[in-house]
Amino acid sequence: MQKSISFKNINISFSDLGKGQAIILLHGFLENKTMWKGVEKQLSKRNRVIAIDLLGHGETACLGYVHSLELFAEAIEAVLKQLKLRRYFIVGHSLGGYVALTLADRNPDTIKGLCLLNSTSNEDDEERKALRLRANTMAQHNFENLIRMSFINLFTASSREKFKSEINTALSEALHTKVQSYIAANEGMRTRKNQSQVLKKTSFKKLIIAGRKDPVLDIQKSIEEAKDTNTDIEILDGGHMSHIENSKDLIAILQNFVRG
Repeated sequence: MQKSISFKNINISFSDLGKGQAIILLHGFLENKTMWKGVEKQLSKRNRVIAIDLLGHGETACLGYVHSLELFAEAIEAVLKQLKLRRYFIVGHSLGGYVALTLADRNPDTIKGLCLLNSTSNEDDEERKALRLRANTMAQHNFENLIRMSFINLFTASSREKFKSEINTALSEALHTKVQSYIAANEGMRTRKNQSQVLKKTSFKKLIIAGRKDPVLDIQKSIEEAKDTNTDIEILDGGHMSHIENSKDLIAILQNFVRG
């Protein structure tokens, strides 16, 4: 069921399916809640699954020129308060993982388990920060080509052929992103701080799901991160978009993660 709440004079859009323990799903950059359709369908058979459109994505409007992780998290908190959810599992893909970590840092006692899907608690290195600045400039002049190029590069060469239909659908959703929303989210990611202490200091269940061929997050760094933060890790064979490239394996892993 599609729902929305009011937050700082805009609407936050989300879906709410199933009954049972709550699982919050947060999509990544240039995505929206529709990315979770396959996951949502399976997890909602035994759980209550809430997938939320982050600020500036999907049916949730942009809010200012910079969407800091704190602002992203505040919007999610407003939804959870409206739904009166006190305890929940949370799964965040890429940007959604950064938001999930911020939410957990602000509300550690509400988290039953946190899963970083193709995401990290580490901050951007200087090279990546510079790339984000250049992308923000490019977005103002050649937005569609920027989206197409950056989105396609998230997939391995073999995946681009094998999942052509799914990729085209996801790309179509990405192209609906507004320029201001792109820049606001990108700037929030560029300026985010290292969040590894959130994983280190908390006692709830923690899981990193990484792609062996992820072009954004080096697999060896993900393995080291899991070890350093005492976090479980599952490694899939694909790239950065595990919900498309490894959907069946991903669903099985998540079903096991929220089971106990």
